[in-house]
Amino acid sequence: MARAGLTIEKLVAAGAELADEVGFEHVTVSAVARRFDVKVASLYSHLSSSDDLRTRIALLALAEMADRVAAALAGRSGKDALAAAANVYRDYAHQHPGRYDAAQLRLDPATAAASAGPRHAEMTFAILRGYDLPDSERVHAVRLLGSIFHGYVRMELGGAFDHSVPGTGESWPRVLDATDVMLRNWPEPKG
Repeated sequence: MARAGLTIEKLVAAGAELADEVGFEHVTVSAVARRFDVKVASLYSHLSSSDDLRTRIALLALAEMADRVAAALAGRSGKDALAAAANVYRDYAHQHPGRYDAAQLRLDPATAAASAGPRHAEMTFAILRGYDLPDSERVHAVRLLGSIFHGYVRMELGGAFDHSVPGTGESWPRVLDATDVMLRNWPEPKG
C-alpha cells in the first residue's frame, strides 16, 4: 500500500532536487526513499525502478526547459531569439545541473516522442525562420545549435574553461554572436 501523501509528482520532484544536489547519476529509488524516511518497497507502488524514476526526472526537466524557452522566445526573432533560447539552456544548466543532465538521458522512441523533446526541436526550427536557410539545411542547423548550446554548457559545467581568461561569462555572448554570423552566412549545400 502506498504511504499516505506520497505521489508520483512528489517523488519525481524529490528526485529532481536530489539530482541537482548530488548529481543525476546518484539518483535512485533508495535515495529518494531516504528523503521521505520510508522503506524502498513503499515507493514501488509509484515507481517501477530507478530507471523509471530517472526517466521521469528527464521528462520533467525537458518540460521545464521547454516552458522557459517558449516564454523567452515570445515576440523575438533572429539573433534575439537565438540568444534568448541559448541563455535559457545555459541558465537552467547552472540553476539545475542534475536536471540538465537528466534532460540528456537517451529515451526510448515512444517516450521521446511523447516528451517535450519535440517542442525543443520545433522552437529551434522557429528560431531558424529568422535566418535565410534552405529547408534542406534546417536539420543540419538544428544539430549545430544543439551542439553549440549544449556542448558549451557541458564543457563549462565540467570545468573545461576554469583555467583560462577571460571567464566564460565573457565568451558566451561572443559564441552567440559568432553563431548568428554563421547562420546568416550559411554555406550552400554541396553536391
